Amino acid sequence: MKGVDMANIDKPFGGKTIIFGGDFRQILPVIPKGSHNDIVSATISRSYIWKHCEVLRLTKNMRLQSLGENDETVALSQFAKWIAGIGDGKIGNCENGVFKVEIPNHMLTENDGYLLASIIDTIYPELDDGPTDPSYLKERDIMAPTLDLVDSVNHYMIEKTSGECRTYYSSNSACSSDSCSYILADVHTPEFFSAVKCSGVPNRELKLKVGASVMLLRNIDPGMGLCNGTRLLITRLESHVLEGRIITGTNSGERVIIPRLSLTRI
Repeated sequence: MKGVDMANIDKPFGGKTIIFGGDFRQILPVIPKGSHNDIVSATISRSYIWKHCEVLRLTKNMRLQSLGENDETVALSQFAKWIAGIGDGKIGNCENGVFKVEIPNHMLTENDGYLLASIIDTIYPELDDGPTDPSYLKERDIMAPTLDLVDSVNHYMIEKTSGECRTYYSSNSACSSDSCSYILADVHTPEFFSAVKCSGVPNRELKLKVGASVMLLRNIDPGMGLCNGTRLLITRLESHVLEGRIITGTNSGERVIIPRLSLTRI
């Protein structure tokens, strides 16, 4: 480390001031097949350098302060305090190693037999009424913990969206630039690639309808706002391109063309 005082060479980071950012209320480190103890042990608070850290807490919700004073802001403020209380361990009880939190009734939805449908119908009650206003869609999101659940949500919402459904399929093969590509081709067959499901990789089959809300999983054109996480409303479906209207970000309202992309390993 350039410019380090030799008297500090045994100190963490050579005695330099380093700023870390994070929130322990959010997702813990992901340890593949790790136990509860493995996950807890991987947190920075268990590191030998933690005793040298000074914790500075952010106490003001700047997003809420920018909204002004109204009934909705008050409700959001109460919800934010409730969420923070759970994260700080001030709300809920621990029984036999299991932490339990009572959810207020106004946050619950009735289960009509199919729980997933009940949740989606509560969040998107107007989805059956035909073309949907982009502002209505961008105010609503459904978060899911697993890829299988994401697929179930997407399938149900596409079925509820009016219009003709069009199905797109991927074309998969082993990289021909590898010296042993002929061996990989015997193992990594099209059937193998079709069964692969992992974060950031599209499924073998993609079903879309005009009027469906989608989210980009790749940075395509940052200047146009086409980045990972950008949401669009599908306006036209063609064989090799999709037309959509951006509904989030500074480029909201712009119509864009999304081509068929080639995804290769780096």
